[in-house]
Amino acid sequence: MSPRTAVHDSILDAVGGTPLVELGGLLPSFGSRVFAKLESANPGGSVKDRSALSMLLGKIRAGELLPGRSTVVESSSGNLAIGIAQICRYYGIDFTCVVDPRTTRQNLAILRAYEVTVDMVTEPDPETGAYLPSRLARVRELVATTPGAYWPNQYRNPLNPRAHVRTMREIDEALDGRVDYLFCSTGTGGTLRGCAQYIRDRGLATTVVGVDALGSVLFGGPPGPRLLPGHGAAVRPELFDPSAADEVVLVSDLECVVGCRTLTLREAILAGGSSGAVTAALGKLADRIPPGSTCVLVFPDRGDRYLDTIYDDDWVRRHFGDIEHLWKEQGHTMAVAAC
Repeated sequence: MSPRTAVHDSILDAVGGTPLVELGGLLPSFGSRVFAKLESANPGGSVKDRSALSMLLGKIRAGELLPGRSTVVESSSGNLAIGIAQICRYYGIDFTCVVDPRTTRQNLAILRAYEVTVDMVTEPDPETGAYLPSRLARVRELVATTPGAYWPNQYRNPLNPRAHVRTMREIDEALDGRVDYLFCSTGTGGTLRGCAQYIRDRGLATTVVGVDALGSVLFGGPPGPRLLPGHGAAVRPELFDPSAADEVVLVSDLECVVGCRTLTLREAILAGGSSGAVTAALGKLADRIPPGSTCVLVFPDRGDRYLDTIYDDDWVRRHFGDIEHLWKEQGHTMAVAAC
């Protein structure tokens, strides 16, 4: 019998409780089970709904954020912005989001649908060549000049990782404590740190794999150009804890694309770039994972926000050449295919 459908009092009560789906066809010769935690099932479409709710709801209920008097100001490449936009629209609170040119057209359209004030930073930081320092500088300007402004600051707010203790608890309970490997993409480090905290507090024998972008500085690598937003960073956030990961896998933009397209072809899952990254990371580690293990991949968002990039054949050819064979050759592992 199917479980009874939950009835929620509001759209915000639907955040969390996302499905765990077994990926039986992803790596046909892999001797372990693979599950995906589909955070796209959150009402705002991503794992960042959890962080947004954690950082804002307490202040709203305490009367510290009020319609007509308060303005939330935050920097985001897209997903957190949409999570905050949904909450602010529900409560009638103004929201100004600082973005940069790498934010996808789909995300910008969603923000405008929620009547968010979008503040676009057009010039990267002259010292690092990255947009994030420029976005943060702009946020500080807006907070200083906007009456009633509140900056949740996803980069240092402990309520960000705290939200993901629940994410890991859901995984743990669904699999009766049998999680041998957990793969998390990294940006602010909120999901990684929150999941790792739960694992360590419970004494679980889970290897936490942090998946970072090639060109990101999060785990001490040299900065470099990156095409895809959503994971990796040019500046390490204050709350980021590299020790939360037992192992680290770096993934290129090309490998993200191959991971996403492989997911669609083999599992009918249209996932975002960071989901492609954790998929590629699994392929890279597959030969080292003992047979009979249980692996969980956290898929942060869905692919409809990447239709102009990852899922656009012309865009892929323009940046990487003719690489269709990398996800269509069923006999190849993703690690081999993406090399």
